[in-house]
Amino acid sequence: MQLPIVTDTQAPSPAPQDATDGARGNYAVISLGCPKNLVDTEQMLGHLNQDGYRMIADTEGADFVVINTCGFIDSARAESLGAIDEMLELKRDGKIRGVIVTGCLAERQRDDLLTARPDIDALVGVFGRDEIVAVADRLSGGISEQRTVFRPAPVRALPDSHRVAVTPRHFAYLKISEGCDRLCTFCAIPKMRGKHASKPMETIVEEARRLADSGVREMVVVAQDTTYYGMDLYGRPQLTELLEQLDKVDGLDWIRLMYFYPMYIDDRLIDTIASADKILPYIDIPLQHGSDGMLKRMARRVNRQGMGDILGRLREKIDNLVLRTTFITGFPGETDADFAQLAEFVEQQRFEHLGVFTYSIEEGTPAAKLPNRVDPRIAAERREQLMAIQQPIAFKWNQKRVGSVEDVLIDSPLPEQPGVWLGRTYSDAPDIDGLVYITEDPDQPLAAGQMVPCELVASQGYDLVAVPLAPAS
Repeated sequence: MQLPIVTDTQAPSPAPQDATDGARGNYAVISLGCPKNLVDTEQMLGHLNQDGYRMIADTEGADFVVINTCGFIDSARAESLGAIDEMLELKRDGKIRGVIVTGCLAERQRDDLLTARPDIDALVGVFGRDEIVAVADRLSGGISEQRTVFRPAPVRALPDSHRVAVTPRHFAYLKISEGCDRLCTFCAIPKMRGKHASKPMETIVEEARRLADSGVREMVVVAQDTTYYGMDLYGRPQLTELLEQLDKVDGLDWIRLMYFYPMYIDDRLIDTIASADKILPYIDIPLQHGSDGMLKRMARRVNRQGMGDILGRLREKIDNLVLRTTFITGFPGETDADFAQLAEFVEQQRFEHLGVFTYSIEEGTPAAKLPNRVDPRIAAERREQLMAIQQPIAFKWNQKRVGSVEDVLIDSPLPEQPGVWLGRTYSDAPDIDGLVYITEDPDQPLAAGQMVPCELVASQGYDLVAVPLAPAS
């Protein structure tokens, strides 16, 4: 079986190594879930490669497969279990020797997962990731004991200094903290990833410099709760100070901000984003609902008016701001009136990008015990209604951009159409927002990682069509 690294971002795998190159053994990897999980995968790959193991693309030539799982919601767990079962089937057929399961699902289900699937060779929890080499050594040596590696959440965030990138060379994720102190009633992340723990600022800046030196042009800042950065280390949020330092890193073109919790966004932070050279006017700010009753039941610690005030200040001070958000439909107790308020909020705020999840019961969370469950069919219908409201908003915004000139970061060729490339403007985060289709000028060939001034000549729903206007940089 030919298996590239699989992620929610669909990043291409690094160039596979010849099977004879693996001094200690060959492995394949499947990485599922969010960008934070992808950084953990890259850290494990770094340790394995540094210790003489080599990653290959074909699982049937692998000594073992590492599956870094997601355990966030039902669909993510189903995807993770499906990948595990597929690899265990290959093991039973004698096509691979071992299966190592890591990450959030391993952390969350622990012995239950091993009981249900005893053919798994080892489970490695979120905070055991840096021991992956010892686990691989035991597996390669035929040692069957100590099949689980779970470690308590560290007081300080683990460093990510051994990463081997699996994203395209020109963009990378920068994880600035781990865990979360928000106790939103629907969310199990604190149970899987522990309390909020920030990396020291100097460690983050040094990692950003390494990424820039490696050819990264777009750096995507991620965390479970980005605006809370630094509270544990410095006694108050320090995201503003961190962004001021990151904006000075040579070699970067774009710094993109993700996972802004709608608290601790003050005027100084807004002014820093507005005046920065490299920080994009793009903010991902998950809001979850637009009804005060639902926000209270979710324990979001912010109300509708407060969210509206924050969004208004951001729009007022940051030119050409693009906002991405996510909402949940079908949360326990959500009435028709609650949903109507959410729909009204979406119509009022006119987000450029919006995603909607239906509520997923998460075992061990307060929301799992709440009464007045919403029928899943109603939750799904509400999701579709919300997306039906959002679609013309997004389409109209794209149509208004036709005729403008914007820089486009080239990502990859379009395989089925020679001479056509895929790229993104500042308004599109990798693999979750829209794309730009660029037709190559034969006299000015394109390549992944180039920044190209383009005229946007047409819109196609959520995507755009562009033509290059000048040589790429």
